Amino acid sequence: MEVRERILQKANELYFRFGIRSITMDEIAAQCGMSKKTIYQYFEDKDALVDAVFNTEIDMSQGQCIDTRGKSDNAVHEIFLAMENVTELFDSMHASILFDLQKHHPKTYLKLEHHKSAFLLSITRENILRGQQEGSYRKEVIADIIAYMRLETIFLTITRQPEIFSKSQYSPSQILQEMTDHFLHGLATAKGLILIEKYKQERTKNKTV
Repeated sequence: MEVRERILQKANELYFRFGIRSITMDEIAAQCGMSKKTIYQYFEDKDALVDAVFNTEIDMSQGQCIDTRGKSDNAVHEIFLAMENVTELFDSMHASILFDLQKHHPKTYLKLEHHKSAFLLSITRENILRGQQEGSYRKEVIADIIAYMRLETIFLTITRQPEIFSKSQYSPSQILQEMTDHFLHGLATAKGLILIEKYKQERTKNKTV
């Protein structure tokens, strides 16, 4: 693995596990088994490293969304596949990470906001339109409004999860699953409800295997 990729991978791991603010360049260097000077050969400062980590995350997110849409049998299936992609991330993500990003690395946070308001909003809207065309989502639903509500609710939950819920009571992935269930049932037609139950049963079965 290239030195730059090693640094990025370790920084990503530490930021998501412990939060961004609490991790210093010295700690990343020690975890990588190299000097801090070596890190500065690839990244000018912590801002540059954080930015590179989140650029990678954004690229990965976009790739996963496109791949999930291509693999899915229908719009409801796409939502279930997408939920699987982010469940592990939610449970491994430190509660302060987006707060740290917004407060201490605002330029990078703006990139994440753009990713949400452009790419994620678009792909969520396309899922709703797809479901309407397939007959699994209600025709009268206004895709622009519901897509916006879906994303804002998810991001609000990520940023305020420690304030709203006790992590010992509900994990972030449990919260996401409950929100997704509510989202789908609010959209579903009779056909959609059958698909929701099908994929919920498959998900439960896979977890018990």
